[in-house]
Amino acid sequence: MDCGVITSKTVLLLLSLTFWAAAAGLSYVGAYVINTYKSYDNFLQDKYALLPAVIIICVAVVMFIIGLIGCCATFRESRVGLGLFLAIILVIFIAEVSAFVLGFVYREKVKTDVQGTMRSVFEKYDGKNPESTVVDYLQEQLHCCGVKNYSDWTTTQWFNSTGNNSVPQSCCQQEAKNCTGHLDQPQELNTRGCAQELEAGLQSVIGYAMLVILGFAIVKFFGMLSVCVLTCKKEESGYQPLYSGVFA
Repeated sequence: MDCGVITSKTVLLLLSLTFWAAAAGLSYVGAYVINTYKSYDNFLQDKYALLPAVIIICVAVVMFIIGLIGCCATFRESRVGLGLFLAIILVIFIAEVSAFVLGFVYREKVKTDVQGTMRSVFEKYDGKNPESTVVDYLQEQLHCCGVKNYSDWTTTQWFNSTGNNSVPQSCCQQEAKNCTGHLDQPQELNTRGCAQELEAGLQSVIGYAMLVILGFAIVKFFGMLSVCVLTCKKEESGYQPLYSGVFA
């Protein structure tokens, strides 16, 4: 057994053993992206933006079985098993590349999506409805106020109806304990707009997911090369494994 075969088998075994860790990692990333989008779903009209995360989770579901197939096929040096392992890795590789491309597309689309819907949601604010809850949550979590800045509230129907020259208390800075949202005390308010903060947050999440997907895609690529090397070497040398099994 030459160095190429040993190296290929080592790579395949390591790849198989990492499938379980990959499943956990991909599940976490997919769930985190979905949870982040659900927190701000009122600002995102295009539900297909969740597609990359769904693909990631679907890939993670089959990781355990694939790892088992990989270990068995590598140990037994089965042509059928290695062929099955190669086909599975190829499918996952294509799915990951697709998720990476979709993530890149929707990462750029976030800007127009957020800008196009956030203002209409803020206009529906009345302090009681579901949109108001989402807006308050957004402003508290992102430490922002208004769409572009805190002065955007002066053009809303809620501001004109209250007549107290103030913005929602969710605009108040955390350290301002006695803040009432009054515009006469801007130093107690978060002045940055929520559109910019939300765009940066969502793009950061998508960027992180894309890096993880790219890393696993590279590993799958080397795994496919190792399967090809092991299969070709076996055919050329004609050596047989010491035992056969279900994949033989």
